[in-house]
Amino acid sequence: MLQRVTIKIGDEDLILETGRMAKQANGSVFAQYAGSAVLATVCTSDSAEEGLDYVPLTVDYNEKYYAAGKIPGGFIKRESRPKDKEILVSRLIDRPMRPLFDKRFGRDIQIVPTTISADQVNPPDMLAIVAASAAVTISDIPFDGPVAGVRICAIGEDLIINPTYEQIEKSRLEIVVAGTKNGITMVEGGAAEVDEDLMIAALEKARVFIGQLCELQEKFRELAGKPKLPLTEVKFSLENKDAIKGEAYPRLQTACFVKGKHERYEAIHAVKAELAAKYASQLEDSMQKKLFDALFEDMEYEILRSSILDKGVRVDGRGTEDIRQITCEVGVLPRTHGSALFTRGETQSLAVATLGTVFDEQVFDDIDGDKRERFLLHYNFPPYSVGEVGRMGTGRREIGHGYLARRSLEAMVPSREEFPYTIRVVSEILESNGSSSMASVCGGTLSMLHAGVPMKRPVAGIAMGLITEGERYAVLSDILGEEDHLGDMDFKVAGTEKGITGFQMDIKIAGVSPEVMRKAMDQAKRGRLHILSIMNATLDKPSQIISEYAPKITSLKIDPEKLGLLIGPGGKNIKALCEHYSVTINTENDGTVTIYGKTSKNADEAKAAVIGIVEDPEVGRIYDGLVKRIMDFGAFVEILPGKEGLCHISKLSRQRIANVTDVVKEGQRIPVKLLEVDKMGRLNLSYIDAIEESGKA
Repeated sequence: MLQRVTIKIGDEDLILETGRMAKQANGSVFAQYAGSAVLATVCTSDSAEEGLDYVPLTVDYNEKYYAAGKIPGGFIKRESRPKDKEILVSRLIDRPMRPLFDKRFGRDIQIVPTTISADQVNPPDMLAIVAASAAVTISDIPFDGPVAGVRICAIGEDLIINPTYEQIEKSRLEIVVAGTKNGITMVEGGAAEVDEDLMIAALEKARVFIGQLCELQEKFRELAGKPKLPLTEVKFSLENKDAIKGEAYPRLQTACFVKGKHERYEAIHAVKAELAAKYASQLEDSMQKKLFDALFEDMEYEILRSSILDKGVRVDGRGTEDIRQITCEVGVLPRTHGSALFTRGETQSLAVATLGTVFDEQVFDDIDGDKRERFLLHYNFPPYSVGEVGRMGTGRREIGHGYLARRSLEAMVPSREEFPYTIRVVSEILESNGSSSMASVCGGTLSMLHAGVPMKRPVAGIAMGLITEGERYAVLSDILGEEDHLGDMDFKVAGTEKGITGFQMDIKIAGVSPEVMRKAMDQAKRGRLHILSIMNATLDKPSQIISEYAPKITSLKIDPEKLGLLIGPGGKNIKALCEHYSVTINTENDGTVTIYGKTSKNADEAKAAVIGIVEDPEVGRIYDGLVKRIMDFGAFVEILPGKEGLCHISKLSRQRIANVTDVVKEGQRIPVKLLEVDKMGRLNLSYIDAIEESGKA
């Protein structure tokens, strides 16, 4: 049966509909806003597995090219592997929804939001979050939702809900906020050095609207919801639980505070291994082993949180606002264009900056319209960074962390006019124990400065945490991996000394108060400024000399109407310039001409030649001319590419000469002065030596 609910957003209605499409799924919702539409489905497996300690959830957001009336580019004319954008949207959907599924359900869950119509005005990603949540909400899958997501942009002093692509381009703040009717659970976005007050105002506006979208979904559930499937009953309990806890707990209280990540893990493992050996016969049962492991995790959770709340002491002995030791090095690699090694405690990023040309830009072909990116950041997290064996490759984690680091740095990257290079930063995580994405921001800044990139201001990032119990709470600066796992909030802030440029937050509890949020942001600012001071002591301004191994780029602006003259018929002129000077020349419709050469000499000579082609000859100016042809009455001299003038035999010397070849030869370069441009546009020249001799006489 067809059911529909609507809510007004701006000038258009957001429509949620079910009962017409994909009816064999456990839940399906067709969501439409203006010309953009998403079909979201959710399915679950038939059988449940008892005792799972995780939620077997996958989210596969995908975009169809036909949604925007396009055919995929390239050799294969069909959608293939997920693009980075699709992976990032999948993460935006997964993060707020995953904590709301009960582990006791024990079944595989797959959510597939598909963009099937795109008007290229309204981004479909926020529609996908609402559609995915609505599909689960009306399905028979137990879900402690619904959730909703909105995008907030700041244009001037106005905060815009779910802006268009055009509005996003104009904004100085763009964040995606998701949550339930009880509060915000996820935030991610970037900004152009905004202050904490604007960020908090944006979060508050988003919270109110998220509540309205959640109420809409609850109304939808009343109209079209299915009875929920049962949870798997827990039929087992850990035998000898009290005895095991009694023996392990006091020893864990010591082991959990051993200094050093691996030393701490070994101490905890030693306690666990000894107890496991003592109760080996009991733990031969796989369920008893799972419950045993869960008990140890619960004890660690209790010990670490109570120490922070009761004593203000963290696992590595720091106070709540202390930041681990930081060291910064630049120029660690001899052959790269820019390099930096940023180490904070047991987290280390080797950041490498590479400068390229316009031909190295990233080209995106998707339903949002073709676009190019000249600033790239790639993040790699090899298994050795945490002392493990594993598969190498780029997964959703690497793409998500790299995107956050890129957004954090992007606003401080100079424009093409200021710095005409394509910039790629690669962050190799060599060690990890807390916030490698923020280490990538710090290392990325230093590597770009070392490469000579004139950043507007240096950027640093810090990861914050939150521990709560009733009315008590503690905000933690520079969190460790354990604190991220066992805490109630993971909160990353990047920015300059003037404001925030990158922001990400995941909250595991409902309803973080504005007071707590304000304290966390103020504490994050102090930490960020502290890190910046250490970075600035190493390198606080761009290198004045760009690496000899980087391409040499120069650019100029010409009259757009003269682009045809520069390019020539069939590209003849520009090809000749590229070949003669060993450069590559790129032109744009606005008259920008960019020249790429292996050496500065090549690039500068080619630039002079371009200027010569497009500029008009100037009477009275002296040119370095090339003798092209010898005639009885004089020599034709090229003063600019494609522009020749006559130097009459009488203008070749002060003295009378019988033959032109007595003074000049074909192919010779001579200084000539443009005397006049006659009525027919002909150029009359004089050999500069003849003029000087005449003056002396």
